Amino acid sequence: MLCSVLCKFLKLVFRMLCQRQVSIQSTAAHSSRHFSPSRHGSSVFSSSPISIRQSPRRTHRRRPEAGELTAPATMATSDKPTASVDPDTALAHKFPEVSFSYDERDVALYALGVGACGTDAVDEKELHFVHHRDGQRHIKALPTFASLFPNKNSNGLGIVDVPGIHFDASLLLHGQQYIEIYKSIPSRASVVNKVKVAGLHDKGKATILEIETTTYLKDSGEALCMNRSTIFLRGAGGFSASSQPYSYSTYPANQISRVSIPNSAPSAVYEDSTQQSQALLYRLSGDYNPLHSDPMIAQVAGFTRPILHGLCTLGFATRAVIKSFCNGDPSAVQNIFGRFLLHVYPGETLATEMWLDGQRVQYQTKVTERNRAVLSGYVLLKHIPSSLPERRDVA
Repeated sequence: MLCSVLCKFLKLVFRMLCQRQVSIQSTAAHSSRHFSPSRHGSSVFSSSPISIRQSPRRTHRRRPEAGELTAPATMATSDKPTASVDPDTALAHKFPEVSFSYDERDVALYALGVGACGTDAVDEKELHFVHHRDGQRHIKALPTFASLFPNKNSNGLGIVDVPGIHFDASLLLHGQQYIEIYKSIPSRASVVNKVKVAGLHDKGKATILEIETTTYLKDSGEALCMNRSTIFLRGAGGFSASSQPYSYSTYPANQISRVSIPNSAPSAVYEDSTQQSQALLYRLSGDYNPLHSDPMIAQVAGFTRPILHGLCTLGFATRAVIKSFCNGDPSAVQNIFGRFLLHVYPGETLATEMWLDGQRVQYQTKVTERNRAVLSGYVLLKHIPSSLPERRDVA
């Protein structure tokens, strides 16, 4: 009896925490391959009725495929339990610009958080991410450091307000992340985020929301990078006619290629061990969702213990590509795409299988202990600095 009461109490506490703190990144590791509802995710939202005849100018009446999607990196929730979506209100909203600065400490802390020098403290291909090696004036930043920038849109809570969209935070899934790198990420800078809704799609029982954050160097105004996060809001769909489902997108349908894992042997395989404290270290870079640190909250969410952040796993996979194909040079990376398939427990081993096709590296990351794929995607390279044998296993 006491256990039953305690369980109900903990579920209530978890729902309250989701409604106030759930970050889109923090739920990244829990979506299923095709965005189907599963126990691997958590989230929340809210909104009002709409007429699809009053759709915005750039609305496309196509049904986007899962591989085409990309959206928010952080969004706001409502205390209202009823989910609703008003696309006119959401798309008309002008997000405030967000200015912030970061330095080499932030860059180095992030690198350690995604496993750099984790198994070899003097790794010649990774030491420059945390140390001024060979007289270099600045350490180098991993390209996925850019995935932290959208967190700044949320005033530290991991949530950005999108008027017109209301949902249940415990039903939110971060499905995909797409990053474009326009300039090598500096190790210290003052920057400005500009945010917009890049996609909104009625999928019947759910809504897919895509939020795009473009980050600019404050002094020069040059575009530095862009993040597009795809968020799956279960229970928030059905706001348009089923015969003509609402679909809005600001980017070309072919901008993101579909991920198809080849049947051939991978060009390279990189195996890396996460540490038991990996999520605790990564959270210091700004994602403090208790799902990744509090054992009780993790159990209420259906996990045996706290899980690793999905964007942390993306950082591990991108490191594998840089180490295997770029000789440790982060400036070779142009675009990064990742689809979150399953959670990772800190302490598990990640094996990233990679296939080189021209300047594109397609990858799949598996947890070796469970032999389950947890992440898939691709990295587009500007160039390939190192020549490769037909197949290479990297320990």
